Amino acid sequence: MKHARADVAPAALSAAKWTAVLGDYVALTKPRLNLLVVLSSAAGYYLGAAGRIDWTTMLQAVVGTALVAGGAAVLNQLYELETDALMRRTRLRPLPDGRVAPPDARAFGLVLAAAGLLLLALAANGTAAALALCTIVVYLLIYTPMKRRSPLATLVGAVPGALPPLIGWTAARGTVSWGGLSLFAIVFLWQIPHFMAIAWLYREDYRKAGFPLLPVVEPDGRRTGRQAVLYAAALLPVSLAPAWFAVARLGYVAAATVLSLTLVWLALRFASDRSERSARALFLGSIAYLPLLWAVMILDH
Repeated sequence: MKHARADVAPAALSAAKWTAVLGDYVALTKPRLNLLVVLSSAAGYYLGAAGRIDWTTMLQAVVGTALVAGGAAVLNQLYELETDALMRRTRLRPLPDGRVAPPDARAFGLVLAAAGLLLLALAANGTAAALALCTIVVYLLIYTPMKRRSPLATLVGAVPGALPPLIGWTAARGTVSWGGLSLFAIVFLWQIPHFMAIAWLYREDYRKAGFPLLPVVEPDGRRTGRQAVLYAAALLPVSLAPAWFAVARLGYVAAATVLSLTLVWLALRFASDRSERSARALFLGSIAYLPLLWAVMILDH
């Protein structure tokens, strides 16, 4: 019996090791963020389909978009390896913690991105693949280096962040149109109050890493609060645009109005006192906002 246990132990140890390695590579793709990409691209495809849903193509388009987003996330972490090591919330990521070697991460990220682009081009269409390529270019070549230079990087970064629903829409419809652009505009505006809350909560981390975000360059937080309110307020009329373009109906208009007014209220609370509590409430409220909006839009489509 002792001999049998000795034989099992190395196998169990090996399995645990490979499970940990797999977990590290999955973590590199930022799965929680990628879940939002999956939901947004799936919503975009469903809403963009003119007739019956081709579920196989929809799945391939969503997977392709997720692969591109995951690959971009891996390559972004390679660029920000040094700054991630300085921040409390990111220093235990696989790259700064030394659990994945940079050359391996680079190969992994490139393979994911290439596979996603190829899948979108073959399963959907060239326009959807081109939008996904635009996501990579803007995110890695413009936004990522700009983060170290200007607070305006937040606006630039909102562009690739808002493309997944448009990619899904274009994969279904075959072309960019106003309905898809209204989905893009919603996610673009939504990201600003969402990220202002994050930036305020982790402002010390960003300061240590040398990122000139608004809460870092203006520590009183007044402009941070104003930006959150401004974009949340702009989101209110824009969130109703899908009904104008016949993507949804009056039931959606009522629900979107309530959701958007709630987000404005949370942004106003944050702007008025700029406390950890109000920032966290805005952050959590913004996380709930987008999936709820997609759900209502799909139900009323």
